Amino acid sequence: MGATKNKRPAGLAKEPAAPAAPQEKEGRAAKRQRLDAERRRLPAWSAREKLVELVKDNQVLVVIGETGSGKTTQIPRYLHDAGLAQGGAIACTQPRRVAAVTVAQRVAEEMGTELGGKVGYSIRFDDKTSPQTRIKYLTDGMLLREALVDPKLKRYKVVVLDEAHERTVATDVLFGLLKGVCAARPDDFRLLVMSATLDAAAFTRYFNGAQAAYIQGRQFPVQVMYTSAPEDSYVDAAITAALQVHCDERPGDILVFLTGQEEIEACERLISERGAALPPDPDRSALLVLPIYAALPPEQQLRVFEPTPPNTRKIILSTNIAETSISSRGAVYQDTHPDQNRPALILMQIILSTNIAETSITISGVRYVIDTGFVKSRSYSPRLGADCLQVTPISQAQARQRSGRAGREAPGKAFRLYTEASFQQLPASTLPEIQRTNLASVVLQLKALGIQDVLGFDFMDPPPRAALLRSLELLLALGALDTRGELTKPTGERLARLPVEPMYGKVLLASGEMGCAQEALAVVAMVSTDVVFHLPRGKREEAAEAHARFRSREGDHLTLLAVFRAYTDVSKKGHERASWCRAHFINPRAMRKAVDIHAQLKEHLVALGIPLQSCGEDSLPLRRALVAGLFPHAARRQMDGSYKVIATGQAVAIHPSSVLCGKKAECIVFNELVRTSKQYARDAVAIEAAWLPELAPAYFARQHANAGR
Repeated sequence: MGATKNKRPAGLAKEPAAPAAPQEKEGRAAKRQRLDAERRRLPAWSAREKLVELVKDNQVLVVIGETGSGKTTQIPRYLHDAGLAQGGAIACTQPRRVAAVTVAQRVAEEMGTELGGKVGYSIRFDDKTSPQTRIKYLTDGMLLREALVDPKLKRYKVVVLDEAHERTVATDVLFGLLKGVCAARPDDFRLLVMSATLDAAAFTRYFNGAQAAYIQGRQFPVQVMYTSAPEDSYVDAAITAALQVHCDERPGDILVFLTGQEEIEACERLISERGAALPPDPDRSALLVLPIYAALPPEQQLRVFEPTPPNTRKIILSTNIAETSISSRGAVYQDTHPDQNRPALILMQIILSTNIAETSITISGVRYVIDTGFVKSRSYSPRLGADCLQVTPISQAQARQRSGRAGREAPGKAFRLYTEASFQQLPASTLPEIQRTNLASVVLQLKALGIQDVLGFDFMDPPPRAALLRSLELLLALGALDTRGELTKPTGERLARLPVEPMYGKVLLASGEMGCAQEALAVVAMVSTDVVFHLPRGKREEAAEAHARFRSREGDHLTLLAVFRAYTDVSKKGHERASWCRAHFINPRAMRKAVDIHAQLKEHLVALGIPLQSCGEDSLPLRRALVAGLFPHAARRQMDGSYKVIATGQAVAIHPSSVLCGKKAECIVFNELVRTSKQYARDAVAIEAAWLPELAPAYFARQHANAGR
C-alpha cells in the first residue's frame, strides 16, 4: 500500500451502546455483582460525584465523554440516584433507534429492573415505558414529538441530549426548543448536552456560555497510516489493503469501509478469488467473506456479531446505510477468544459491512480499520426539490471515528487509503443534517408548537433559507398551512399529529374520504419500513422470479400492497412467516416492522376519526389517494420516453428497480427524486393526468392548462 506512519493518535469514536452480555448463564446475584464491577471500572465512575455537583450548580452542562467512558449508560443513572429526577423523569436522547433500545436494555439490566419499569425506551412505533419509568431512553425525534403535546416538557426534570455531535435534524431543533424550556423553567429543569468530540466551543457558545466537563475514555492507541500517493481506485486499494493486512499483520479482525451494496458484493467476490490464489503458506489463514448492508436479511447481518470461532479472524467491509437497520441482538455477542498470542494458523473471516462501525454498536475483535475516505450521503436540493444520493469524501471527524474502531478493545492500526495532505483538506466536521435535508416535517412541527417565524428560529446552524421556503410552499400546497402561514384546522393539525412525512400524512387523510384507508395504511407502512426485496448475489434470477408474483402493472405502491397482504395472510404461528420470507426473498425484519408501523398508524387514524374502509381489489381509490398527497411529485411522459416533473420541469427517469421501468405509463406520481448517475423517480404509480387538477386544483390548474396547449 505504500503507507507512511502518522505519529499522532487516532481520534475518538462513539461509546459502545451496551457492553456485550456473556453467553453463559449465571445466577441473578452473581450477574448483578459482575455488572456492578464493570460499572465501577468505567472512567465515568470516578467522576460521578463531581458530575452530579456540576449538574446541580449549572442549568446547562456540556459533557465531553470519550469513547468507552460510560457516559451514555451511567450518567442518567447517577442523576437518578442523586434525586435529580424527583417528581419527574430523566430523558436521554439517542440519534438512532437501535442505540435507544440497546442502552435501555443494558441500564435496566444493571439496575435489576424489568425493561419498561424504572428504565424504558421510546422509539418510533415502539414504546416500552410505564408510569413508573424514571430513566427513559428515546430517539431525538420522539422527544420532539412529545414537545408538540407538552412544549415545556414538564414531565422531565432532566433532559440529556446524547451524541449531540451527530447534529441530526431533530437534535438541532431540540437545541432551540430546550433553550426556551431552560428560560421558562429556571429552577426545576436541567439540560445536559453530551458529545464525543473535543470541540465543545460551539455548544457552550450556543447555550450562552454553559459550563463544560470532560470525561476521559478507554480508547486504546491506534496507529494511523496514510498512503504515500493518491489512489486511482479506492475499491481496488481496499482489496489490496485487506489482503496485505491478511498476509502481514498479527491476528485481529479487519473492518473495511465502502460506500454501498454493489461495492461490498464486488469486493466480497474479488477478495475471495484473490485470497484463494495466494501462494500456499501453512502460517496463513484462509479467508471467509461476510457482507453486511441494509438490504441483507437480519440472520445474515447477525453473523458479523457472532463470536469468532477458534482459529478464525474477521475482516469487516462497511457502508453507512445500515446504521439503523442492525438488529439490537447484535449487542449481546462478545469475542470469546481475545488472546492476542494465539497461533498464526487461523481462519480469517472478512466481513464486508456498513458504517455500523461508526455507530454505537461495538463489533468485538476488530484490530484493523481500512478507511477508503468516502461515504454515500444524501443531500437535499431546494431548487430541484430532490434528494441527491452521491459518493462524497468523509469529514475529519468521521475519519477519526472510523480509525477509533480499531482501538475499542486493544491497540490497533488504521490504514487510510488517502494521503495525509488529503486528510488535512477534508472538512473538519460533517455538515449538519439540517443544512442538507427536506425540512417539511420540521417546519410542520415548529408550526404545531406555535412557532410562527420559522425563518427566525434559533438554530445553532440555520438551514438554507431556500430550503425553509420550499417547505413552507409544500405545506401550503398540502393544505397544512393557510396563506398567512398558520396551521390549518383540521388538516394541518391532523398532519402534525401523524408520525409520517406530510405528503404521506395527506395520503392517509385522503384515503378516509375515498374509502381505501385500509390499503393506504398498508402502503404507507411499507414505504416507511426498510428495504423489503432481497436480491442475493448468485440467486438474483431466482429472487426476481419470486418477486415477480407480487408485481402490479399499476406501480410500486400496489406491488408493496400485494407483498403486505400476502405476508399478513400467513399464519403467525411458529416460523411460518419467516419461512415464507425466505421462500420469497423478502426481508423478514422489514415486514415485521411494517406490521408494527401499520398497527400504530391505525391507532392514529382511529383517534382522528378516519373511517377504516377497504376498496378491495379496486385500485382506483388508492391511486387517487396517493395523488392527493404525492401530487407535487407528478410527472408526465415525454415523446422520447423520459418523464418531466410537471411542477418544476425537471427531466427524470423511472428508477430501474421500479415495476414501471420500461413501461409506458403516461402520467405518474412517485415517492422521491434521487440523483445518482442521473435523476430518478423512485417508487412510482401510474395515474390519470386528469386527477391532478381535480385533486389539487390550486396547485395544478395552471400547469394543466399549459400542458393542454
